[in-house]
Amino acid sequence: MIRKLQLEELGRVDVDTFKNQPKHPVVLVLDNLRSAHNVGAAFRTGDAFAVEALYLCGITPQPPHKEIHKAALGATESVEWHYFEQTAEAIKLLKEQGYRMVGVEQTDSPTYLQDFRPAAEEKYAFVFGNEVYGLSEEVLPLLDMALEIPQFGTKHSLNVSVTLGIVCWHYWQHAFASKTP
Repeated sequence: MIRKLQLEELGRVDVDTFKNQPKHPVVLVLDNLRSAHNVGAAFRTGDAFAVEALYLCGITPQPPHKEIHKAALGATESVEWHYFEQTAEAIKLLKEQGYRMVGVEQTDSPTYLQDFRPAAEEKYAFVFGNEVYGLSEEVLPLLDMALEIPQFGTKHSLNVSVTLGIVCWHYWQHAFASKTP
């Protein structure tokens, strides 16, 4: 018989312990997201996968914000974040720090997600775009590559919060899963 675990049985660390533990070498860059709910989901996903930080750019809502907190369920307290007026400014800073810039966008030269093999020793910044317009045009030339998640239905894209989860899972699965007990 399957039994659902109680919260106390999950073995999660407290916020202070989380802040001091090693993180995966990943930054999630949010390029002009408009939905605070999607930002909150990004914080929660960032916490789940122990990313280094979220970079909130342009019109992307920032904490404290009621709708961010509703979706984040406290992850705004555990995940480091920074705000940048311009996404290009954030990307240039990350490039200087040795991050590989990976935009998640439909382009004329994508790398399909199933073909992307991240290396554990490499640092990545995954850049996610606006819910309607995708990545800003000024961001595209700054990318090292563009990832695309294959889709088979009638819609043109997935919700950005879903995309964040898929990309973070894929990264963890290929870069770290074999090293996790």
